[in-house]
Amino acid sequence: MLHLEEGWASRYCVLPDGRRQITALFLPGDYCEPQWLLSGKAELPILALTPVKARAIPLAGVHARPGDTVMKLLGGVLQNHDRQTAWIVSLGRKTALERVAGLLVELFERLQATGKVDDNRCTIPLTQQDIADVVGLTPVHVNRVLGDLRNRGLVRLSGKILHLPYPQALGAAASSSSERPVDPDAQRTAWPAGKAA
Repeated sequence: MLHLEEGWASRYCVLPDGRRQITALFLPGDYCEPQWLLSGKAELPILALTPVKARAIPLAGVHARPGDTVMKLLGGVLQNHDRQTAWIVSLGRKTALERVAGLLVELFERLQATGKVDDNRCTIPLTQQDIADVVGLTPVHVNRVLGDLRNRGLVRLSGKILHLPYPQALGAAASSSSERPVDPDAQRTAWPAGKAA
């Protein structure tokens, strides 16, 4: 297992006709596939998107001396699960603009949490093809959406530098929230918070 210290990487799947779907992005500070703690093997390939520096974490050592490292890895598993759920909802139900805006907001917030955002600017080393392969669109469509967001004054891109003048406004455009979506029909049968079945 790897702890990414510098650089970006992705997990991806290539279909028989060559189309690629990026199924996860790993940023500095992330554990690369923490679920390997349970399975002990990689199911999909990992590709470095930039030069990376990573620290290997031998699984044998983790299992032999459970403790803080295991808790961090389990936290990484939960974060990955929540992120994957959000991506599934985005791919299945959101518009092209919501998908792209949501991805930019997610990456901005993840980088901000690790101190890599300065004056609402951060480095995003993704090509439009990479973004397209995350959000399930064509690069041409991604370019059109980025142009729309730029015209609205919500996104400024200069090379690999992403500037979000109004991050909350972009978050609203993405229809994303830190709160989980609620199904009104499910509210009648949902268990109260803190109660077990």
